[in-house]
Amino acid sequence: MSRRVLVAGIGNVFRGDDAFGCEVVRLLVGRALPPGVRVRDFGTRGHDLAYALLDGYDAVILVDAVRRDGEPGSLHTLELDPADPGGEDPPGTHGVDLPGACRLVRAMGGTPPPLYLVGCVPADFGGEDEGAMGLTDPVAAAVEPAAARVVALLAELLAEPARA
Repeated sequence: MSRRVLVAGIGNVFRGDDAFGCEVVRLLVGRALPPGVRVRDFGTRGHDLAYALLDGYDAVILVDAVRRDGEPGSLHTLELDPADPGGEDPPGTHGVDLPGACRLVRAMGGTPPPLYLVGCVPADFGGEDEGAMGLTDPVAAAVEPAAARVVALLAELLAEPARA
């Protein structure tokens, strides 16, 4: 049986660089990807992500803007603990309550699959009241390299044996 991997874009297109995950998955949707890969934009819908985590994926790659060390546009690839995706050093995603989504999966009798995060350090989300449209230049420049990272991570994950 072949492996199944979900690539999940997370973000808010009305909050500037928060749209990073949405832009990366938009780019990936237009590409030929291996069988077993599903690419989906979840926006800020944590409940929808929780239900998708119940669909028997062997792994999930989240793509989002993350507050980490580095200059805006810097990319980070992290492996998250599905039992505690916030961990001691939370990745700083903000569009979706990932720990809450994983708790919901467990409450419904499921087990979250292995989780990976391809994240980009944001520059600007816009003001609380007015938001912002469009990515800043350094974050926009990171979209294509992030898509390449996702494709490379997919190759690694799809080469592993399927989980039982």
